[in-house]
Amino acid sequence: MRRWRPVLFALGAILALVGLLWIGQGLGYVQWPSSSFMLQQRAWADRGAFLAAAGLVLILLSRRLR
Repeated sequence: MRRWRPVLFALGAILALVGLLWIGQGLGYVQWPSSSFMLQQRAWADRGAFLAAAGLVLILLSRRLR
């Protein structure tokens, strides 16, 4: 189980950062080109919130492994 701790932590950090990026795009803080596939801002903000929450759960799980 000790081998999974850094993997879960890294995956959780990546998910949380991508989620925060998508939330920022959904709120209008991050501007994407008009040819981008990320034009529906509200939907991407919701998906980003889910990813950020999942990433934080993985980080907490990795901290509980000994």
